[in-house]
Amino acid sequence: PRNPGQNSAANISAGVVATLIHDGFMNPVDVVKQRLQIYASPHRNAFRCAKSILRHEGFSAFYRSYTTQLSMSLPFQCTQFAVYEKLRHLLNPSGQYNPLVHCAAGAGAGACASALTNPLDVAKTLLNTQEASVRDFTGRQHMTGMWLAMRTIYAQNGISGFGRGLKARVLYQMPATAISWSIYEMLKFVFDLYPEDALQSAAG
Repeated sequence: PRNPGQNSAANISAGVVATLIHDGFMNPVDVVKQRLQIYASPHRNAFRCAKSILRHEGFSAFYRSYTTQLSMSLPFQCTQFAVYEKLRHLLNPSGQYNPLVHCAAGAGAGACASALTNPLDVAKTLLNTQEASVRDFTGRQHMTGMWLAMRTIYAQNGISGFGRGLKARVLYQMPATAISWSIYEMLKFVFDLYPEDALQSAAG
């Protein structure tokens, strides 16, 4: 039978579709979240923050980083899907349900994907937060576009600027992806969605 661990094209395609749908809905939420996370944020809660953004910057502000978000999320999800399947197949060639393997493969996939896309995450955060010090540095009222954000980061901090938050992002993503993949595989097992030969192997 066809081994899903070797079908990277299908895994990557699934990641692309899921990311396009997810980011379309979640990008405004991410903008509000990051505005609230700024040190000494003037916003008291999410509703007031969203209302302030809409009033002073317009609806487009919620999607100012959308292309950058996709530029980050697409390679992140594609890498995560592909690496997870490769690690799962490498650690568990039989394909049987094995929680420890799924957890380890998920953590490894999250670490690889987050490290690879960290420079884009730095740029996305700058676009979402519109930090005053950066706007003063560039002389612009608003930061727009991934390339402007990346040029600004490089001008201010050099190449090391793209590595900011790398350890924190990897440490955040590893347990998150480990839990996600573990639950996904558990539900497949509970609802009897594993291939018959894998179930027989697990029973044996």
